[in-house]
Amino acid sequence: MAFLCRVDLQLSPGKLAVQCAHAAIESLKRAKKTHSRMVQRWNESASRKVCLAVEDESELEHFLELVQEASLPFALIKDAGLTEVPPGTVTVLGVGPGPRHTMDSLFRSLRAYE
Repeated sequence: MAFLCRVDLQLSPGKLAVQCAHAAIESLKRAKKTHSRMVQRWNESASRKVCLAVEDESELEHFLELVQEASLPFALIKDAGLTEVPPGTVTVLGVGPGPRHTMDSLFRSLRAYE
């Protein structure tokens, strides 16, 4: 599972953690409906997760297109706007779980979120 997090928003660590949690829950719920065997394998193999940095919404949308082309489960998280960003701001793209080779191939150009 990968979380593509927007660097330009400069979210606080707590806010980013919550946005990634939303993405994890939503993406996993969708994956259970459409990719149940993949979810089972992911659960049996350490449930790998990684937070990756994207510069802005445009880069996030680019990766969203790649994820859709690869037919991977995903969740695009839009904030409610109650704390740090305006309502409807896209914050995180949660992807997976998915085959490791597919995920690695899609996201190899991204660095870990710091």
